[in-house]
Amino acid sequence: MCYQTRIIKKKEEMMERFNAALDELNDYEPIEFCSAFEYPKTPVITNESPNKIQLYNWGLVPSWSQDESIRNYTLNARIETLSEKRSFKYVVQNRCLIIADGFYEWQWRTKSGSKKEKYLITLPNNELFAFAGLYTQWTNFDNTKLNSYTIITTQANKLMSEIHNTKQRMPVILKKEDEQNWLQGENYEDFKFPYSCNLIATSLAQNNSAQLGLF
Repeated sequence: MCYQTRIIKKKEEMMERFNAALDELNDYEPIEFCSAFEYPKTPVITNESPNKIQLYNWGLVPSWSQDESIRNYTLNARIETLSEKRSFKYVVQNRCLIIADGFYEWQWRTKSGSKKEKYLITLPNNELFAFAGLYTQWTNFDNTKLNSYTIITTQANKLMSEIHNTKQRMPVILKKEDEQNWLQGENYEDFKFPYSCNLIATSLAQNNSAQLGLF
């Protein structure tokens, strides 16, 4: 799963990397610890506006939802069951890139989870990347609109199996060459496999600078 991300790059770096303009330029602020359960606004690129970086809320609220409470259960979407879940099956073509430069995961050090070690997962040189996501727009009873997204997850690759050693899951981190394929609606089944992109896991435990890597 993926419930905490990081986006600390400057707006200029994002715009250059994704060749897109930041729509709400003055509203963007870097976030070191971005918690899903606070439903923050973070930068995304949608297939509807591929030349814009927009700020959408984490936690997808389907158009048919009565209120926003459902987003507690739609922070992530398992790629294996997208066509089965009502929250996602009608929006599988609403594709987006969720921009980040890191995410966090906890490794259980004991079977009960009483001891955990937190890791920061990044690309080499802390490069920007994109999670695969789905988005939607929800209209409240007062006619206000909420744009929101969910992060797609898949089976953990070798490195993430060591880190996320209980759930064995990871977010779909798109290779740069696959970003447009995702946006343009390529069959989501083609993204099921665990990605072998270069990842570095850095322990955030006190006095521990150990790194794990998959290359």
